[in-house]
Amino acid sequence: MATPSKTPPGVDPKQLERTGMVREIGSQAVWSLSSWFGVDQLRDDNLETYWQSDGSQPHLVNIQFRRRTTVKLLCIYADYKSDESYTPSKISVRVGNNFHNLQEIRQLEMVEPSGWIHITLMNQRTNDPISTFMIQIAVLANHQNGRDTHMRQIKVYTPVEESSIGKFPRCTTVDFMMYRTIR
Repeated sequence: MATPSKTPPGVDPKQLERTGMVREIGSQAVWSLSSWFGVDQLRDDNLETYWQSDGSQPHLVNIQFRRRTTVKLLCIYADYKSDESYTPSKISVRVGNNFHNLQEIRQLEMVEPSGWIHITLMNQRTNDPISTFMIQIAVLANHQNGRDTHMRQIKVYTPVEESSIGKFPRCTTVDFMMYRTIR
């Protein structure tokens, strides 16, 4: 039986944002966790801090938007070398209008991840990004049968809409992006 290969890291999400193709929308949502504290650590842009779950599995991260929102990509930072048995090995992503009608759309198994994990969220029928009020990330299992989990960062991305007043070149440099909108 062959041993599974390690999960390769994805591109840093900030590089994806600089292309102008996606925009981070996590700040527009209300976040809650299955244990009391940790949202600040998930959203602080510091890869050294983390949310540590407390209690039995599954450990849940709930992301609720005030209106139906188009979501293209979830990025989760995991670091097996630092977290070992606290590192998630199996994650479920569920979407819906509220807690009562969540449906699993992705399940991901990771082997010793170290870096950004990119989870695309596409409608299976239309192949478009999903449109939802709520996303739930459930940690179903950890490496080495660990009980609690560490999650270091989570980013939520929406596709950038084309301008209705004409085609403009993509903003790729920081200086150019500062002036890309008209007030």
